[in-house]
Amino acid sequence: MEKEYDILELIPQRPPMVMVDRLLHCDAVVTETSFTVRHDSIMTEESHLSPIGIIENIAQTCAARMGYINLNSGKEVRMGVIGALREVEIHALPSVGSTIKTRIEVSDEVFGMTLAQAETYCGDTLLASGTIKIALL
Repeated sequence: MEKEYDILELIPQRPPMVMVDRLLHCDAVVTETSFTVRHDSIMTEESHLSPIGIIENIAQTCAARMGYINLNSGKEVRMGVIGALREVEIHALPSVGSTIKTRIEVSDEVFGMTLAQAETYCGDTLLASGTIKIALL
């Protein structure tokens, strides 16, 4: 990574919808983020991050990637939307206080659409995996 940014510089989401804390790695293909699950998160249910919270975390990892690329190219951060989810499996839910790491690997980018494989871990435990398609607005 060329430069470290505050996560709010990279993503269009604002509290209470922020589901990533830090960009750990970003290159042309692979991006990694971390997030510590908080009890006051709107996506925390019964002391665990909800399945939709994990999916939003994956989407925001994609957003952090695009924000990082855009800012380093002198462009603005753009809003994106989830275009599709495929073969998403939620294996476990992280508890409040846990730090999760999400890794996306871009397999294709065309016409403002990004297709990526995603995996989310808590320590060595695979929490979620699947494919996400993000469309930039």
